[in-house]
Amino acid sequence: MIVWDNHTCLPLRHDDETFLPQLERFRQAGVDVVSVNVGFGPQGIEPHVRMLGHLRRWLAARPDRYLIVGTAADVERAKATRRLGVFFDVEGGNAIADQLSLIEFYYDLGVRWMSIAYNLPNRLGGGCMRPDDGLTEFGEAAIAEMNRVGMIVCCSHTGPRTVMEAIERSRDPVIFSHSNPRALWDHPRNVTDEMISACARRGGVVCVNGVGLFLGLNDTRSETFVRNVDYVARLAGIEHVGVGLDYVFDSEEVELYVRGNPELFGRDAEVVKTYGCDFVPPERLPEIADRLRAIGYSNADVERVLGGNMLRLAREIWK
Repeated sequence: MIVWDNHTCLPLRHDDETFLPQLERFRQAGVDVVSVNVGFGPQGIEPHVRMLGHLRRWLAARPDRYLIVGTAADVERAKATRRLGVFFDVEGGNAIADQLSLIEFYYDLGVRWMSIAYNLPNRLGGGCMRPDDGLTEFGEAAIAEMNRVGMIVCCSHTGPRTVMEAIERSRDPVIFSHSNPRALWDHPRNVTDEMISACARRGGVVCVNGVGLFLGLNDTRSETFVRNVDYVARLAGIEHVGVGLDYVFDSEEVELYVRGNPELFGRDAEVVKTYGCDFVPPERLPEIADRLRAIGYSNADVERVLGGNMLRLAREIWK
């Protein structure tokens, strides 16, 4: 079984190694490959490049524990050698500014998926926290370039019209790297049945996240997480659900950031003042697998959810 967590967030401090050793928690939890975020939202080119340089150097200095993966074969090699495979992701097209050639540049540095927007609209399209005018001409060109180089198009954090247009325009399947069904918790960051079904029809994967604010009123129980997985599987098919925990290592930092940026996070800026923001940790994945089996999922089904479905996309899309 390949265990694949499609999104985690280390502190975005390019001069700080304090939290990086905690990546070991994924290995200890049985994770084989994890996608580490290198930038999001309003951040421009420089912060993304700085974080990529920082992370790549730290990982490369520890080849006995970590492997920077670029291909599906690398994922399997990481597991075979008992190392944690790591690749990178970008949340929102501000990372490329107005320069399409940066997509291949990021890909060459190990970025394997990029989302179109991060809550607010940008040059590529609409975000989920504002009225959405749809995919822009530049957004269409960016998707075409991502398809060309082998970078997966992600629709998490993206507005509903832009999502549907991105799914239609992309030659390759798209993903929701870390999104939950809105039918179970009505939050603008969660995705509708229409979006889930459209993603699945094109062969994509919806990776359920472990953010308490998107599972309920800061509800991070394993049974709640499994209920979200089960909902997506029943709606879209077991071949189209995965895991993107969105675990944040410095919870105090993220709570302060959310509270201080209500224009980016809407009502969550107030919610975290009362309830904080909890996350399902990677150590919970074995329990989640057991709970899936307990409600009737076979071992083969659990293998698909925990990593097989994303590995299929990597084989299909990554160059």
